[in-house]
Amino acid sequence: MSWLNRWDATTPPGADARPRTFGSMVRTMQTEAKSGRQLPFAVEYDGQFIGQLTVNNITRGSGQFASIGYWIDQGYAGRGLMTRAVAMAIDHCFFGLGLHRIEIAIRPENKASLRVVEKLAIAEYGYAPRFLHIDGDWRDHRLFAITREECPKGMRARLVAAESHRSQE
Repeated sequence: MSWLNRWDATTPPGADARPRTFGSMVRTMQTEAKSGRQLPFAVEYDGQFIGQLTVNNITRGSGQFASIGYWIDQGYAGRGLMTRAVAMAIDHCFFGLGLHRIEIAIRPENKASLRVVEKLAIAEYGYAPRFLHIDGDWRDHRLFAITREECPKGMRARLVAAESHRSQE
């Protein structure tokens, strides 16, 4: 999936290496999930694996927050599928896990991912220079977040209402 290379996380020099095989990546994700620090989700459409969404950095205690990262196969991009997946994951985090805040960090030039948070009306709260090591260098990110109070009926309901409103215009 070469179209994802420019968005793919990389290991900075001097850091512990990332898993090198699919199997080791899956084992790492399973370990993180069992510890309650991560929720890896496969995104499917018509029975076909088309992407991945990961709820990571799950923090309990006084914070009750997590971050979401995602990718989708190029052939399925632009159809609103990842937007729905993100909405469903946020609802699970709020109503299933009892989390309070969800954050999403997006590179400023990633128009497709920016469209996801725009459609979900997730507010931007900051800018993080050299935030994550992506595609071989430290990259800036725009920061977005939503709290449970901002969508008491859930993100999926919010998305459906927004889509209904757009179709009536």
